[in-house]
Amino acid sequence: MAKIRHILKYYDRYRPLVIFSVAAASIFEIVDLVVPYATGQILNVLSGQRLDSPINSAIAIVANLTKLPQNRLLSVGVLMGLIFLVTVAKAPIKIWTTWWFHWDIALRTRRDNFKETVAKILTLPLEFYDENNPGRIAGKISKGLENHTWAYPELAGQLVPKLFFVLGVFVIILLIEWRIAILFLISFVIILSFTLKDLSKLMEQEKRLDKYMENTQSRNSEIITNIKTVKAFGAEPLEFKRQKQRLDREFKVVVYRIHLGYIKLGTFRTTIIQFCVFSILGLTLAATLKGVISLGHFITTLTVSSMAYAELEPISNLAEVFARRYASMLGYHEFMQQPVGIDAASLGESPLAYDFTGKVEFSHLSFGYDANRPVLQDINLLIEPYQTVALVGRSGSGKSTLVKLLFRYFEPNQGRILIDGQDITTLNVGNYRRRLAIVHQEVDVFNGTLLDNLKYGNRRASFKEVEEACRIAKLDDVISSLPEGYYTVVGERGVRLSGGQRQRLGIARALLVNPDVLIFDEATSSLDYESERLIQLAMRELQGTRTTIIIAHRLSTVREADKIVVLDQGKILEVGSHVELLHHGGIYHRLHALQETGELLS
Repeated sequence: MAKIRHILKYYDRYRPLVIFSVAAASIFEIVDLVVPYATGQILNVLSGQRLDSPINSAIAIVANLTKLPQNRLLSVGVLMGLIFLVTVAKAPIKIWTTWWFHWDIALRTRRDNFKETVAKILTLPLEFYDENNPGRIAGKISKGLENHTWAYPELAGQLVPKLFFVLGVFVIILLIEWRIAILFLISFVIILSFTLKDLSKLMEQEKRLDKYMENTQSRNSEIITNIKTVKAFGAEPLEFKRQKQRLDREFKVVVYRIHLGYIKLGTFRTTIIQFCVFSILGLTLAATLKGVISLGHFITTLTVSSMAYAELEPISNLAEVFARRYASMLGYHEFMQQPVGIDAASLGESPLAYDFTGKVEFSHLSFGYDANRPVLQDINLLIEPYQTVALVGRSGSGKSTLVKLLFRYFEPNQGRILIDGQDITTLNVGNYRRRLAIVHQEVDVFNGTLLDNLKYGNRRASFKEVEEACRIAKLDDVISSLPEGYYTVVGERGVRLSGGQRQRLGIARALLVNPDVLIFDEATSSLDYESERLIQLAMRELQGTRTTIIIAHRLSTVREADKIVVLDQGKILEVGSHVELLHHGGIYHRLHALQETGELLS
């Protein structure tokens, strides 16, 4: 569970710079108090009243050094010089020692944490993405990083220094008249206490609002992704109604709980502040009339106290801004606390390079996503090098799960998977996966050129190798018809390509990796006859060149496989060639008969 300490630790790697920038900003805030103090002392000089002993000592030192007479003119000159130093001379120094570092630290930490965020995205387990909407994840990351970036200049650059400024005001008033100082301190504690108490309640409402907004944005992302389905079913009114209800709910929380809460808090704070300013004025005036403090001290006390009370509103506003950012920052840290998947590959370049013959063995393999509901049970299967093996069976029989285990997306509950006699769990997962390649039912395509997508798995592939892979995958004719050939931008998720073209792109991309084991996972199940025929031709050309595993519903795709494995309810029931299994008269024969009559596998 993320807490406020995780927010503070966000800036930990730059702690020395953080301490320096906060300290510098705080010192400059306190130094600014010299102006009203020196102004009060000038008023004492002009009215003929006594100056404070530290000022008298400073004037005496200047008189000795300059050999000038110690008179009113010198006193005003010294005080004006002091004001010059803390205003004009300080101005350029303050910018470089405060705001430069405030934003430098904020932007550096954003860069560093964004790198860690990308690493987290790449190393989270697949089931995390199965359970969480991409729009929700992206929104949480974006808002969290953005609010952290803005929070540092606000907190370090303003909030903390302003608190030190108020402390400096208290010290000045304490030296002038301790009774007024105590009243000033008590009023500040009361106002800040009530402010923080109310803000803690509002922060809970902000958390709730953040979840509502996440749901709305997540649904927006889904609508955009599935817009064709929405339009096809004429569901626009339904989606609009749902989003309208979500937005109305957000509005009620924002206006009648959060915004109203801030308005009530602001009303209370402003009223109390004005009452306190008036009280300080009355008490200071009374002390001056009694002769307890000088006219200069009256002006100084009234000025610095008014300045301090004036800071209460920006302090409270900054606290409110932090409260508004708090929920999204916590959400970001909760995301970063997600455990890394057991399938996570190393993000650094590894010198290890594997070269397998492609012999794969599943030995007494059992697995279930839920321990009480096994998906695979005691699977024993040997795939020889360069052999083409087809996995067939009804939906839910465990075919795709077997491939996920081969890719180490999950670890088996029992048994082992061996490649060339080595347990795959003992191998570097990233380097091991680079020797495998898979063509999914839905090929993932990035928004970029066709060439970028083809070379995604092997950036070092030569153009000649790309052309050969496209020829084998029957993609070369498609490329020649595109306006810019290999440099054609395929659009978000490859929308400018048909399903068959994306499949052939996936095959060519897989071939460029030159894998030892190539898997086709339902690669033809959603294609038209023409596209399926082209994919089958490509698959036929690959037979015997490497170990190939084919998962298919359409049995026409697997007839030429060296070995066909029939799974049912997580168990291997039949193994043999197409002809052998037909003669056997078992499940495969029945499935083949169903497809021949035009019925679908279920």
